Amino acid sequence: MTPPPPTVDAVAHFEPLRFPWQTPDPFLFCVHHDDAYPAANADFGPAASLEGRQMGQDFAGKDGWRMYHGHVVPGFPSHPHRGFETVTVVRRGLIDHADSLGAAARYGHGDVQWLTAGRGIQHAEMFPLLNREGANPVELFQIWLNLPRQDKMAQPHFKMLWADTIPHTTERDAQGRTTEVMMVAGRLGQQTPPSPPPSSWASRPDTDVAIWTLKLAPHAEWTLPAAAPGSNRMLYFFSGETLCIGERTIPAKQAITMRADVATRLQADAQGAELLMLQGRPIAEPVAQYGPFVMNTMQEIQQTYADYQRTRFGGWPWTRDDPVHGAEPQRFAKRPDGQIEKPVA
Repeated sequence: MTPPPPTVDAVAHFEPLRFPWQTPDPFLFCVHHDDAYPAANADFGPAASLEGRQMGQDFAGKDGWRMYHGHVVPGFPSHPHRGFETVTVVRRGLIDHADSLGAAARYGHGDVQWLTAGRGIQHAEMFPLLNREGANPVELFQIWLNLPRQDKMAQPHFKMLWADTIPHTTERDAQGRTTEVMMVAGRLGQQTPPSPPPSSWASRPDTDVAIWTLKLAPHAEWTLPAAAPGSNRMLYFFSGETLCIGERTIPAKQAITMRADVATRLQADAQGAELLMLQGRPIAEPVAQYGPFVMNTMQEIQQTYADYQRTRFGGWPWTRDDPVHGAEPQRFAKRPDGQIEKPVA
């Protein structure tokens, strides 16, 4: 009898999660913001003392939440970008977007904003607290996805992927235990997400870009399908106690570098598990990054700073650096041409 082939160990490396999460090419990095904000005040900020916080640079997590760069409303007031994309996946709470093109949006509760900074944009990302009677949790991933050289100076563009348009699938193992998969990018079986912006690396058919969240019920087993040869794949195990990947047992809060071209069995423990998966064919070009700008050379970074000082990437058409779009919770997007878009549900 021919012996079975040896089991392939799909785990190349794992290490503890740190801030920000380190990512492989074509990604630049990922952050997981998870804040238990208290009740709101009249200015859409926390109705709590801000004493002891390093205002304007508050990342310490005091009392379970952060103001980030905000002074009144938590979040990130006006700042510029060039040369890459941001993908913002909002699991809980609401985000208010405003930009130098005059566009605006309020999105959350499962929505995703995919923003191509391209040749340059200013934007603000504020976390307005609307509930004055109780808690205002906010949880999101922001993923930076690089652009190849030929698209770094593309026209800025943002696309809303409303929650009702993002495919979810629930698969059951032999014991009926569920694994839920949400696909921001990258198809699974017959489920295909909305298309990304036109200049995105993910818009090319051969780049194998996938952004998925995985939620395994207690003790659930699920097989992660193989990716294309040559792709990079990372799993971020951010919720749960332990996770089995093939024959490996992975402790909590780990960034796991995977061999992408083999299918891999995942199994949660009694606590269940949640993961983010980032995958894609590398761009394989030099990366020069300085603050909010990502180009191929330091000379291009210097030119970017000169361009920003001269043009401000279109200026700032808002009366404040941290715009908030009112007290109503309705989600919407307003395009630079004034067109209003809203989710179906």
